[in-house]
Amino acid sequence: MSLVEVRKFATVVEEILHEGGPPPLRPLKQGACLAVIRNPYAGRYVADILALMEALKPLGVEMARRLIAALGVGPKEIEAYGKGAIVGSAGELEHGALWHAPGGYGMREVLGGTKAIVPSSKKVGGVGARLDVPLSHINAAYVRSHFGAMEVGLPDAPKDDEIVYVLTMSTGARIHARAGGLQASEIKGEDGLR
Repeated sequence: MSLVEVRKFATVVEEILHEGGPPPLRPLKQGACLAVIRNPYAGRYVADILALMEALKPLGVEMARRLIAALGVGPKEIEAYGKGAIVGSAGELEHGALWHAPGGYGMREVLGGTKAIVPSSKKVGGVGARLDVPLSHINAAYVRSHFGAMEVGLPDAPKDDEIVYVLTMSTGARIHARAGGLQASEIKGEDGLR
């Protein structure tokens, strides 16, 4: 039996036309792909859980591909990303942490060698729990214009023995971003920070 048993996928895309000011030259698109899986460690403490991290790698790539397709853009048009997890109540926060490598590297593989760390959030929650998943620039973590978040959740997940894993992506900066700092056009791409 596979460690990764997906019950369902959900994808949501937002197209932001303005934020009360003038419309941008092109609307901002941001989206999330969610996968609800059975938690193989629910209800018990397991010391070595790294097998699930390894087993999740193909899911990270699949979800990244699904999200790009839903956004209707090419990988080169993605400027921000993030990841997250909601663990059902019979699990533990560490089961959500197993998504760090598969989710992040899945997006990096599909997007083609991004430099910045993929921001993340995780929590333990019940059915219908919501999660704010952070977004930041794919190549430079200090680009303030791309700091954001996308709230996600499902009305029927996670059940107590499930985990919801999430990937988020965005095609640009916040609409009307004007908080200063490093601009995307100034990225050096040396260290994933600047």
